[in-house]
Amino acid sequence: MTESVGEVPVRAELVKRIDTDVVGAMKARNSVLLETLRMVKAALKNREIDKREPLTEAEAQATLTTLIKQRRESIEQFTKGGRPELAEKEAAEITMIEAYLPQAVGEAELKPLIAGVLAELAAGGMLMNAKAMGPAMKAVNDRVKELQLRVDGRQVSEFVKAGLAEPAS
Repeated sequence: MTESVGEVPVRAELVKRIDTDVVGAMKARNSVLLETLRMVKAALKNREIDKREPLTEAEAQATLTTLIKQRRESIEQFTKGGRPELAEKEAAEITMIEAYLPQAVGEAELKPLIAGVLAELAAGGMLMNAKAMGPAMKAVNDRVKELQLRVDGRQVSEFVKAGLAEPAS
């Protein structure tokens, strides 16, 4: 399902942009950005090798999202371990990586979306209790994919849980 011209698969635009920015960071002698971009480029290349064909735009974005998740976990560990300087470095990397992803949906847009999906499920006869968490998350994630939005999974989970805990009006 990758885009292709003839028989040759097309590289994701994101991968091309990162390649270009690596050269720009070298020319600007920005070692922090260069180090981060090289790490991102290596992760994307590893994913391409695992897949054995060029990445689609969605796969490249998913890889960057995974890198951000890893950095957030590292920040937690560094903070617990009393290493604030390393936590700051990871936070800076997150900022640089996020620049290559579409803007994430904020709480203001996410809550009404989740409330709407939960209302549809309730109207369809689903009981809104803790057992509905799985189907509710699936429905919300399907809607998010349908709308091609980028969301924080933890935040979605928290809002769905809160929505299921609220008594139906």
